Amino acid sequence: MSIAVNELGLIHYPDAVLRAKARHIESVNNDVRAVARRMIEIMHEEEGIGLAAPQIGLSWRLFVADVPEDDEKGRHAAGHLPTATTGPIVYINPVIRQLEGPVEPFNEGCLSLPDILGEVLRPPIVTLDALDLEGKPFSLRAGGLLARCWQHELDHLDGVLILDRMSQASRLKNRPLIKKLERDG
Repeated sequence: MSIAVNELGLIHYPDAVLRAKARHIESVNNDVRAVARRMIEIMHEEEGIGLAAPQIGLSWRLFVADVPEDDEKGRHAAGHLPTATTGPIVYINPVIRQLEGPVEPFNEGCLSLPDILGEVLRPPIVTLDALDLEGKPFSLRAGGLLARCWQHELDHLDGVLILDRMSQASRLKNRPLIKKLERDG
């Protein structure tokens, strides 16, 4: 299977691929590595901190993240845990092994839902298992914005959007923008 990597681009809601459960990646090969590199490019072009394969039209269990240093609130909540990456990281077949702490509200946006921002409740600490670009397993534990990013991107792999997790007040506030995306989509 050869993919026209340069033709991959950001997909917007209500595209059906955003609602599908993504497929497990059977082997980490050159196609997967090329797609991951392109995803990092798209994420940076769109000024995002994370991007899941469904957001570029591929129903694969793969996401990338490049999370900047978190704000004071995130560092305080995370304690000594990392809250940022030191550059882009690729997560293949990621699984959340553990969620910790009481859920906290935070305004989240999504590259596939332009101009929509809403309050989402998530636990502040996450332990995640995944494969790297060589197919080797790794496990990381993080807090703050990085933990939130992982949860957001993993939701994409399960066909879940921030629209599904937003507070009712945020959904009501965003209703006109959501309707516009549905009409234009």
